[in-house]
Amino acid sequence: MHTDKKLQLTENAMKVLERRYLIKDNEGHPIETPTEMFARVARNSALAEKNYGATDEQVEEVAEHVFGAMTDLEFMPNSPTLMNAGRPLGQLSACFVLPVGDSMEEIFDTIKHAALIHKSGGGTGFAFSRLRPRNSVVASTSGVASGPVSFMKVFNAATEAVKQGGTRRGANMGILRVDHPDILEFISCKDDVKEITNFNISVAVTDEFMRAVEEKREYAMINPRTNEVFVRDGKPVYLDAVEVFEKILDHSWKTGEPGIIFVDTMNKSNPTKKIEQIEATNPCGEQPLPPYDSCNLASINLGKVLLDPLPSDYSPKEPEKGIDWNKLHELVKLGVHFLDNVIDQNRYPIREIEEQTHASRRIGLGIMGWADMLAQLQVPYNSETALELGEKVMEFINTKGHFHSSELAKSRGKFPKWSYSTFADEGVAMRNATITTVAPTGTISIISGCSSGVEPYYAISFVRNVMDNTKLVEVNPFFEKIAKERGFYSPELMEKIANSNSIRDFEEIPEDVKRVFVTAADVSPEMHIRMQAVFQKHCDTSISKTINFPSDATRDDVKTAYWLAYKLGCKGVTIYRDGSRTDQVLSTGATPGAEQSDTAEDKRPAIPYKPVVMDRPDCLTGITEKIKTGYGNLYITINTYDGKPFEVFAQIGKSGFSTMADTEAVCRLISLALRSGLSVDDIIEQLLGIGGASPVYQNGGVVMSIPDAIAKVLKKHFGNGEKGVNSQSVYDVCPDCGGRVQHDSGCVVCPSCGFSKC
Repeated sequence: MHTDKKLQLTENAMKVLERRYLIKDNEGHPIETPTEMFARVARNSALAEKNYGATDEQVEEVAEHVFGAMTDLEFMPNSPTLMNAGRPLGQLSACFVLPVGDSMEEIFDTIKHAALIHKSGGGTGFAFSRLRPRNSVVASTSGVASGPVSFMKVFNAATEAVKQGGTRRGANMGILRVDHPDILEFISCKDDVKEITNFNISVAVTDEFMRAVEEKREYAMINPRTNEVFVRDGKPVYLDAVEVFEKILDHSWKTGEPGIIFVDTMNKSNPTKKIEQIEATNPCGEQPLPPYDSCNLASINLGKVLLDPLPSDYSPKEPEKGIDWNKLHELVKLGVHFLDNVIDQNRYPIREIEEQTHASRRIGLGIMGWADMLAQLQVPYNSETALELGEKVMEFINTKGHFHSSELAKSRGKFPKWSYSTFADEGVAMRNATITTVAPTGTISIISGCSSGVEPYYAISFVRNVMDNTKLVEVNPFFEKIAKERGFYSPELMEKIANSNSIRDFEEIPEDVKRVFVTAADVSPEMHIRMQAVFQKHCDTSISKTINFPSDATRDDVKTAYWLAYKLGCKGVTIYRDGSRTDQVLSTGATPGAEQSDTAEDKRPAIPYKPVVMDRPDCLTGITEKIKTGYGNLYITINTYDGKPFEVFAQIGKSGFSTMADTEAVCRLISLALRSGLSVDDIIEQLLGIGGASPVYQNGGVVMSIPDAIAKVLKKHFGNGEKGVNSQSVYDVCPDCGGRVQHDSGCVVCPSCGFSKC
C-alpha cells in the first residue's frame, strides 16, 4: 500500500483532516498523513476477511482495493470509521437508536448508554412515545409524571456534559408520536432557543393522522401504557387533526422544527417488521432503526463515475450515456463488502447494540457528488431530465447492492433475523437487512472535494477567512473551469458571486451556464421534494435532504410541501426557510439561502464570529426625519437597500463637538450592524429606552436620549415586522470558526473549517 501516494486534496480538505481525523500526538500535532489514515482504515476493515478463511494475501488484496477507492476520492466511509478504525476506541458506527422505557430505571439506563455513544463519536435517536403523559399518576410514588418533554431536558443536559469523541457535543433526535397526549407541548418545546439545544425534534406522523387531516376531523390520543384512547378527567381525549397539523406547520415555518417522519411509511418497508417496529431515526433522519440498532454508512462519489472524455455523440438529453456504469457497479460491490466487514470490526459501546447490529447487519451505502455529476453532464438540477437520471442511478445502486449482499450471504451466511424477514417470504438470501441510505455527507464531502448528498450546490463560491485574516475565495471547480474556458472568469466576479447564493442575476455569465449551475436558492420546494422522492423510491431506508424555502415563503407553501412529500412516498421532511432561525446573526450578501440544523448543537456562538459586511452600493435612497431631543433637533437619515435599512446617519445641530462625535459613533455602529445582517429589531431593542440627562416630551411620548431617539425612528419605519424588518440573508454561526454554516442534507456544516453538527 503506497502511503506516499499523491492525493488531490483541497486546502480545505487538508484543514478538516488535520483538525478532526488524523492521529495526533500529546501536543495535538498530526502524526499521520491522509494517505496513512486511508491505509489504516482499509487495513482494519480488511482484517474481517480472516473470519471467513481469507489468507494474508487475500486480506491485503481487499485492503488495497479499498485504499485505492478512498485515495482516488471515489468512496468514503462515515466519519467515525475514518476517525476510529485501527485505533483503541474502534467505534465505527455513525448512528444509533435507543429505546426510552417508562420507568425511572429504564430512562436513566438509556441516558447512560447515550453518554457512552456520544463519548465514542456516535449520534443517537430516541422515541419518547412510550413515556406516560405529563400529570399522569405514578402508582409507585403516588405522585404524577413529568412527561416526555421534561425528560428530554434531562437527556439534553447529559449530552451537554459529554463531548462527542472529544471534539463536539453529541447529536440527538427526539421523536414523539402525533397521537401522544403531550404532542402539543412537544411541538413547541424548542420555542425557547436556550432549551433542548442538543436535539433535533420530529413528530412521528401516522397514516391515521394524515387521513384525519384530509377529512377535517378529530383523532384519538393514545395512552402509551395501555395502547387505548387516553382518558383525562373521565373523558376520552381527542384533538382536532387540522389544528395539530397547522401547529406543526407554523413552528416548522418559524424555525425549521419540528420535522416530520412518516412512521407508518417507514415500517411498511422495514424488512424485519414482523418482530420489531421502527419508532425513531438517527439525528439526521435518514436511518430509521429499531431499538438498539446501529448503522454503518459510506458514500460513493458520483462525480467520479463519469466517462472521460464524454462520448463524441453525448447529449445532455441522454445523460446516462456519460456515466461509467461499470465503474459505478464496482464501487457498489466494494461498498457493500466494506460495510459488511465494518460490522465485524466494530467495537460497540454497549452489549445490546452489538447483539442487535449483528442480528440484522444493517448497512447504509449512499451517494454524494450528485450535483457534480449533473454539472459535468450539463443537466440542470431542477429539470425533468435530472429527476429521471436520479431515479436510474439510485435504482442501479440499490439493485446491484442487493445482488452483492445476496452473494455475500452465500459465502458468509444470512443475517440471523433473516427467517423473520420479508426476504424469507420471498426466498431471497440476504447478508444485510438493509443496504442503501442517503446520508448527509457534510464533512466527508469536504474531504472528497465534492457536493454533499443529493443536494444541489449551496453556493457557487464562498469566502473563507484564512489564518492571517485575509479572504480566500473558493470557487466550484467545475464552474471555474467553464468560466476560464468561456472567457468570463475574473477574481472580482468570483468574489461577487461569493456574496450571493445564486448566479441567476449575473449578466456576465452566459445563460446556458446559469441554467446548469443552479443552487439551492434556485430550486423550488416542489423540485426539492420530487428529487428526494425519486431517490427514496429505490432506497431501503431514507434520504437526508433539506427542503429549502425562500424567506418570503408562506405557511401554505410548507403545507403543500408536506402533502407532496407524503403522497410521493418520502419517509420524512426537513424544511428550512431562509432567515427563520431566531439566533442567526451573519450575512453573506444580498441574496437569501440556507437549511435545518442537523444535530442540534448549542447555537450560541462559542467564539466571536466574523460577519460578512456588505459593500455599500454607489447609490442608495432613504428617508430623513426630524425628532426633538434634549440636545436639540436630531435629523436622522436612514438609507435602504432592497427595502431594508442599510445605514443610518444623524445630525444634532449646534450641540457641541462631543455630542456630535458620540452621535456619529452610534450611527456608524448601527450601520455596521445592519450591513452585517443583524436584525433591525435587535438593534432597536438594544437602544430603545437608554436614558440621558435631558429627556423631552414629543408626540405624547418621552425621548430619553439620542440613542433612544434613533431607536424610535427605526422602530417607526422598520420595526416589529413592518416595512421590511431586516431579514436579509443570514446564517447560523459556526461555533468553531465563527463563519457562516450551510443548511443542507438535513445537517449543518461549515465549509470554512469542516465543522459539522452531524
